[in-house]
Formats: sequence, C-alpha cells, structure tokens
Amino acid sequence: MESMQHDMTTGGNRRPLILITNDDGIDAPGIHELVACVASMGDVVAVAPDGACSGQSSAISVNKVLTVTEHADYMGAKMYSVSGTPVDCVKLAMHALLDRKPDLILSGINHGSNSGNNVIYSGTMGAVLEGCMVGVPSIGYSYHSHNQQCDLKACRPIVDMITRRVLESGLPSDICLNVNIPKGESCKGIKVTRAARGYWTEEYADYADPHGRPFYWLTGSFHNEEPDNPETDLYWTDRGYASVVPVRPDQSAVDSIGDIKSILD
Repeated sequence: MESMQHDMTTGGNRRPLILITNDDGIDAPGIHELVACVASMGDVVAVAPDGACSGQSSAISVNKVLTVTEHADYMGAKMYSVSGTPVDCVKLAMHALLDRKPDLILSGINHGSNSGNNVIYSGTMGAVLEGCMVGVPSIGYSYHSHNQQCDLKACRPIVDMITRRVLESGLPSDICLNVNIPKGESCKGIKVTRAARGYWTEEYADYADPHGRPFYWLTGSFHNEEPDNPETDLYWTDRGYASVVPVRPDQSAVDSIGDIKSILD
C-alpha cells in the first residue's frame, strides 16, 4: 500500500483526537449525529461555521476577522462555532483551538448529496480536502436528504464502520474520502466507486421584484450522463448502497501533459 497519511498510533494511553466540522453550521442535526457516532472513538472537538455555508467549496476568509464562540459540550465533545467557512474552521482549529494535530478530520453529516461533481462545490468536502492537504486522514459524510428533521439512523453503521477502519489503518497519502449515504431507513452496504459524470441543468429560476427588476435564484437538477454505469457513486446510491469515492486535492492532469506540450510547442 502507498505511504499512509499521518501516524495513527496514539502513544501510551492517549486517545485519538478527532476534529469534526461541516458546512451546515454548528446547530445542524447532522453534526450532532456525527459527534454521537464517534464520541466513543476518541477525544472529539467540533469546530463548525456559525451559520449555513453550503456551496463554499474551499473558500477562505481573506478580508474579514474571524471570531470563535464556545458552546456547551455535546456528548463529551467540545463545541465551537467560527464566523467563517468550513475551511476556515479547519485552519483555525489547528492554529488556535487544538493542543495537537488531529488524528482524523470528519466533515458532516451533510444534509444533501455530494455525489457526482458536487464535490467541486461542496463546503463539506472543502474541509475534507483541507485536512488531506495537511496530512490528516479526512472523510466527508453526506446523507441524501435536505430535510434537517429527517432521521439519520441509516448513517450510523456506515459512519461507525468507515471511521473505525480509517482510525485503525489510515488512508493512502494524499487521498481523502467522499462518502454518500442514500435516503432511507437502512443501507444495503458500501461500494467503493468513482464520481458519476454529469452536469447541472436549469440552474437558475428567473424572478422580478415589485419594481420589475430581474433577480435569480439558484435551483436546477443534476443530469447523470451514465446512470447505468456500476462504476459510479450515483449508480449505487440510487440502489440503496453507500458510496465511497477516493478523492485527491491535486487536480493536475498528469496524463495530459504530453498532449498540452504538443499544442504549445
């Protein structure tokens, strides 16, 4: 196996340190469910945005100050909110709030799918990619329902199994995981896949204000170009399985260097 991210040994009786974040905000049910799922696995610290930050990708706050608010502990976990993005939360946690480098970074449980090309836009996965870039095994968990009152019990066995395995074995260097869990009361199993190819259609709805000035609201739907391909995440989540997509922050198209050289030479 490739070299592994971060030494997972904790030394002596020290428990693993698990940093949790999300893009739905510190009050979202998903982050509390994630804390509950992993509370027994280590020392847990949750650092999340103070409000919803969906679609923030890997955005960072450049021209604003960041403030931190401490909240009541939840199931033994320290809880903090940050006036910034999910990536701000990871960076600030490691700079100012944690007493050592975390052994694991988890993001979620996101309310809504991050399958297909959603990984490009996702604040959930932006935080995961940030953790990966600093050498910490990192996992993003998403549940395919935007309803924040939905029952997340289908996520529990998936989160438990994957988190325990990664704590025990680590991940290949420069690889993080994008885990998507289908909507429903239970999950049939886990499939390791790639992201489905597709694109968004009808992305904006057109409106007019009382003065007749146009404005636009983000909407649309994802068009899956390969719905019958069993190599993809959406194929399996549509069939009741959780998908696990290995993701890397480095998006260099190394296999195309020769082609680009031939164009530019």
